[in-house]
Amino acid sequence: MGDGIFGISISGLRAAQVGLTTTGHNITNVSTPGFHRQEIIQSANIPLRTGSGYIGQGVNVDTVRRAYSSYLDNQVNSAQTRSSYLDTYYAEISQLDNMLANPDSGLSPALQGFFAGVNDVAANPASVPSRQSMLSSSEALVARFETLDQRMEDMRDGINTQISSTVGLINSYARQIADINHQIVLADAGGNGQPANDLLDQRDQMIAELNKEINVTVVKQDDGGYNVFMGRGQALVVGQQALSLAARPDPADPERMGVAYVSYGGSAQFLPETMLDGGNLGGYLAYRRESLDPAQNQLGLVAIGLAQTFNDQHRLGQDLNGALGGYYFNVRGPTGASGANAVPSAKVVGNSLNNAASGSPAVTLTDVSSVTTSDYRLDRTAAGFTLTRLSDNAVQFSGAALPQVVDGLTIAAFAPSSAGDSWLIQPTRDGAKDISVAIKDTAKVAAAAPIVASAAFANIGSGKVSAGVVNPPPPPNTNLQQAVTITFDSPPGTFDVVGTGTGNPTNVAYTPGGNITYNGWTIQISGTPAAGDVFTIGPNTNGVSDNRNALLLAGLQTENTLLGDTASYQSAYSQLVSSVGVKTRDAYVTGQAQAALVSQTQASQQSLSGVNLDEEAANLMRYQMAYQASAKMMQTANTMFNTLLELGN
Repeated sequence: MGDGIFGISISGLRAAQVGLTTTGHNITNVSTPGFHRQEIIQSANIPLRTGSGYIGQGVNVDTVRRAYSSYLDNQVNSAQTRSSYLDTYYAEISQLDNMLANPDSGLSPALQGFFAGVNDVAANPASVPSRQSMLSSSEALVARFETLDQRMEDMRDGINTQISSTVGLINSYARQIADINHQIVLADAGGNGQPANDLLDQRDQMIAELNKEINVTVVKQDDGGYNVFMGRGQALVVGQQALSLAARPDPADPERMGVAYVSYGGSAQFLPETMLDGGNLGGYLAYRRESLDPAQNQLGLVAIGLAQTFNDQHRLGQDLNGALGGYYFNVRGPTGASGANAVPSAKVVGNSLNNAASGSPAVTLTDVSSVTTSDYRLDRTAAGFTLTRLSDNAVQFSGAALPQVVDGLTIAAFAPSSAGDSWLIQPTRDGAKDISVAIKDTAKVAAAAPIVASAAFANIGSGKVSAGVVNPPPPPNTNLQQAVTITFDSPPGTFDVVGTGTGNPTNVAYTPGGNITYNGWTIQISGTPAAGDVFTIGPNTNGVSDNRNALLLAGLQTENTLLGDTASYQSAYSQLVSSVGVKTRDAYVTGQAQAALVSQTQASQQSLSGVNLDEEAANLMRYQMAYQASAKMMQTANTMFNTLLELGN
């Protein structure tokens, strides 16, 4: 009987001691990330069978169990990977939004300043200071384009760096998880089936940290190890072996850092960006793809559109020297070099995996009003060439021969090329950094029109002639400034055009206010001319104070010349600012909601797995009292045993 009491009291002491140790372990790890509260699981020892029935033999501690729910932990990880994605996206796009929408450093004040200079020249075409002000505001506008573009390039470089850093962190977590897998397998094998709780916590915390960088799924193996998968099922950790990712320049665009999956044999395969849809890495990739690329493209479109349309109108005018207007802005030409070119060219990047002997297509922006903000991919197949617009993955033509005209772009034929080759076409990506002011001399600002129309003093009818406009496209037109006379017949129902060039023939029926086009210009005659009345159109020899072309240049500020003739320069930029602003606001609001969801799921998880110090304090008292009671029972057993010894004497 004494042995039974001693055994029971000892088992009670041991159980209370394990309880105190476990409680102390919980208390000291209350602030440890990823720690799950532990509790002892007790059961009664096998009772002793006697003639008086089954007599208890004390208590046994079966195991120390984690307060763990895979469902709740998975919920936390799922919410956290989305939250990390949104936080990263918002942190990046807010910088872009602040830059573009800034009332001082954005493009809008520079555009307004530029057209203020143009309007000043229109009001004072003979004023050299006004012309100098126009050139200065032009330089300021070009500098603003370059500054904004350079800032976007800095952001792009920063994203490349962040991608490389994040990939390195992912690989580090994968190696740590594989190592802990190994330790857990060994612990399970040598622990008589008892769980290695602290190692399990460490591994779960590594999974949680990994999930902040990239969205992963976990599959538990029979031996207790974890298999970790990412993307569309690519294994990142298989048991005790870690695979890896690599940050490398994208073969399709060497300036763009991509992510490659390194397989068992060491070969690397580039992963589509859309496959990496969660965590910080997904946030960086999505921001670059959905916001930074379109923003830089649209800024470039505004720059190219401004340069091209302004050049076209400027070349329809006449400068102070009496010469036809030249190019006002320099743009990237068909050769890719910056200069005064009539037609800007797109940036074309050949895939690094192309046949080394393959050439590269020349792509020109022949209709800037139809150019979109999208990039394109040109693929060479056995059947010909296929062009895909990347903004919506719409195939523009397939298996076709070059040249082709699509979305305002002319893709010229070239050779040689091989099936499997591809080229990235970025029509407007470098537009903002590829323009400059071509004119330095104030006298070369073409504010006047090169023609002047007048009515003969001897005319007796009421006919009046308009000032006339020069028709696009811009010259060269050797007959533009040739003297032309228009003489009305008797009766004045028809008129004859006499001059060197082409246009309306003789004996043309007269329509008051109708267009009369000849040698690249158009005029209108209104009223009722008399027979024999003569109107003359000739060179503008005294056009110093003429502002007709300057007025047309100023009118470009509000004219819809971009995006299919639906947007002006300012409205196209405003669309960019609005689009980025909406995305920024959406990212913020969605991020706040997701952060609240993370807090809710963490609260649910902590209600089960977290350490409650009040509860642990109560457990300390409970196990202390149990320990004291077991010790008292041992003391009682000892007294009883001594009594027996005394009776024996």
